[in-house]
Amino acid sequence: MSTYPQSAVTAGLESFDLFSLKPNVPFDHAFSQLSVLIGCIRHLTTEAEMENDRMAGSAARILSEMAKALIDDMELGLNKIRQ
Repeated sequence: MSTYPQSAVTAGLESFDLFSLKPNVPFDHAFSQLSVLIGCIRHLTTEAEMENDRMAGSAARILSEMAKALIDDMELGLNKIRQ
């Protein structure tokens, strides 16, 4: 059961280096993509720690910034419908 309103969508205001978020993406899709990103971050972080892999660590850092931008944009979208 979702705890966010059915009309909750991304704001499309956040950006990160080479990408920006699209407005009006439904939260269920945004959460799905966020889950994939966090899964990749977790895998890459473990790989970086176990293998001392700097490339995996850098990739995890970049993906974590992307995930943060998505979370921030979703919060902006939620705030738009609360006003």
